[in-house]
Amino acid sequence: MQQVLVYGDSLSWGIIPGSRGRHPFAVRWPGRLELRLQESGRDLRVIEDCLNGRRTVWEDPFKAGRNGLLGLAQRIEVNSPLALVILMLGNNDFQSMHPHTAWHGAQGVASLVDEIRRAPIEPGMASPPLLIVAPPPIGTPAGTMADKFAGGERKCVGFAAALQQVADGLECEFFDAGTVVSTSPVDGVHLGATEHMRLGDALIGPVSAILGKVD
Repeated sequence: MQQVLVYGDSLSWGIIPGSRGRHPFAVRWPGRLELRLQESGRDLRVIEDCLNGRRTVWEDPFKAGRNGLLGLAQRIEVNSPLALVILMLGNNDFQSMHPHTAWHGAQGVASLVDEIRRAPIEPGMASPPLLIVAPPPIGTPAGTMADKFAGGERKCVGFAAALQQVADGLECEFFDAGTVVSTSPVDGVHLGATEHMRLGDALIGPVSAILGKVD
């Protein structure tokens, strides 16, 4: 069985826009990806390590434990061997309490890649390939997200392009989720059920291609 680790935030955890509820496993994109790949005959498990509010390398001043760098190497160690790690992080770096730009967020993702590659996995286990997924751009923050993400739609401009540069420089695979999905107008931040399933389906091809190289 191949194991794929998804390291993300609420976009992957599956918050239902406008609520604190969670989309079911078969709807949210990591679950959709696992089920569709299993249907195609691949022996696969997708491990969801997705924390609401997770940043790349910064702390949340109001809620502890949201720095994505802390403990990451141990998450890789715990779940090894891994056939692939999918990183989809960065939009929380653009919350209103942070001054970060797209460049800062991309450099945060680069630090996560370096940490994954330094993880103390057991001898003989290969360091997993990485797929960096650029999250869809933040829309107009609304509802409960209005204050938290105020200005985020401006700060995130150019993020996908900056992540593409990081992926190319670090020899990671790359996928821009913004080419296939958009955040919900309900809150401007999260994905509705249809968008989750669309993203899961869109990742089938890229993920299959990567896994085929490590079979």
